[in-house]
Amino acid sequence: MLAEDDIDEVIKIMNLPAYIYLCSVKDLSTEIFFKTARSGGSGGQNVNKVETMAEVWWLVSKSVLFTDQEKERIAAKLYRRINKDGYLRVKSSETRSQLENKTIAQQKMEELVAASLIEPKKRKPSKPSRAAKEKRLDSKKKESIKKSQRKSDWNE
Repeated sequence: MLAEDDIDEVIKIMNLPAYIYLCSVKDLSTEIFFKTARSGGSGGQNVNKVETMAEVWWLVSKSVLFTDQEKERIAAKLYRRINKDGYLRVKSSETRSQLENKTIAQQKMEELVAASLIEPKKRKPSKPSRAAKEKRLDSKKKESIKKSQRKSDWNE
């Protein structure tokens, strides 16, 4: 775990708002469990014997780390990754080591959860400036004068 002084540096380096980093610091390890399976790909004979792929499972609705509102937000944002029983599941089979795959999968899950908790900024509707309004009205006047002059030429 980082010291409090280091957190500010990490936030600056990652260019993230502070609350995103703090959300990812929540330790999900108390609420998750792992399942392993044989992963495909390279590895030679090891692939057929050792279960190196790791899956992380987390029951979102029963979490005590997040408020009900946060759980609803997580469920809404990650609904494609949550199964019918309410478990958020993340897989990793990037390396040949089961331990590394477990840590990678847990990091992915924490990043997904932290990203899902980000509230988008509300758009503030802007008004056109006074100069922009005057410019638009002037151009309308010029166009109308131009068109009215065309009409008078054709009538004669």
